Amino acid sequence: MENLILDSLKTRRSVRSYTDKPVEQEKLDAILEAATYAPTGMGSQSPVIVLVQTPELVQKISRMNAAVLGRDNIDPFYGAPVVAIVFGNQNASPTWFEDACLVAGNLLNAAHAVGVDSCYIYRAKEVFSSEEGLTLQKSWGLDENYVGVANCILGYGAGEAPAAKPRKEDYIRRA
Repeated sequence: MENLILDSLKTRRSVRSYTDKPVEQEKLDAILEAATYAPTGMGSQSPVIVLVQTPELVQKISRMNAAVLGRDNIDPFYGAPVVAIVFGNQNASPTWFEDACLVAGNLLNAAHAVGVDSCYIYRAKEVFSSEEGLTLQKSWGLDENYVGVANCILGYGAGEAPAAKPRKEDYIRRA
């Protein structure tokens, strides 16, 4: 079956090398808006997205992420100029974590749909449960009930996106 949305979902790839070209505000706005339409348990809309575009702050959060790995000599954000951090409110609903993951998924797929490359970077929970991370979080108006779930880096890839790996044969099982 041919369908633009299905094709977009099948062609999105994680990109791990970025140029310093800024992402246009119109595209960022479209990506963020689409992310807010992710399903949430009981319609709670409890996740929050913090958009970070200031190079110094992107680099600071990347260094914090690298420190969690114990590898201060790497850039886990791969030089991406933008990071959208998705937080879940653990007191909002029993599905707070899943809700935040769905928001991150929508964000990544929306980025691809408008020609922006992306990658889901882990360790948001660890970064934002540190003293330094909690201080940043509070500066964004988020109390300790919010938990970092995903760092979604955004930008324009330096080179071709990787090809999709073949899907495993037993991915789908019919009952």
